[in-house]
Amino acid sequence: MLVNIRLPIVLALVLASASLIVPVAAHAQAAPLPPEKHPPGDIPDTQVFVNHRSPLGFTLKVPEGWARRVTPDGVSFTSAYDGVAVSVTRVAAAPSVESVKPEQAAALRRAPAAVRIAKIAAVSLPAGPAVLISYSSNSEPNPVTGKAIRLENEQYLFWKDGKLATLTLYAPYGADNVDQWRLMSRSLRWR
Repeated sequence: MLVNIRLPIVLALVLASASLIVPVAAHAQAAPLPPEKHPPGDIPDTQVFVNHRSPLGFTLKVPEGWARRVTPDGVSFTSAYDGVAVSVTRVAAAPSVESVKPEQAAALRRAPAAVRIAKIAAVSLPAGPAVLISYSSNSEPNPVTGKAIRLENEQYLFWKDGKLATLTLYAPYGADNVDQWRLMSRSLRWR
């Protein structure tokens, strides 16, 4: 009998608490967050890099000890707000600065992360010609603290034999990772 009395009370509490939940608009455009005064996320100059050999047909030097997450179309390595991600898709033609603007750049701008594209340029790297998109964005909120920060991003689009590898490097805005990003972007090789 005690169970029958508690059930309506528990149900009433659940329904009352559900009314306190405020829905968040899906894909609402966010405002850019201000850069950190002393940004976390500098990759140390003494960082050791190891070769990652992907079954998707590429190799890449990545920071040793970073958390790895494998997906069907790629892999990512993260440490706090720093990250390296590579995805591989099939496309018929190599990207160009002009073809990237209405496709990849437009998709970035539509993201709810307050993306601001700084430049789109053709670059020549050991893996071959590539297109570089440099942009800033807001991070995903930290799952524990809820804090989000402003990020710097470099996205390289490499193409070979009908495959597009998208290499994305990101870190807190203002972090000094130029040398480490150069090492990683120059280390990508097709197999």
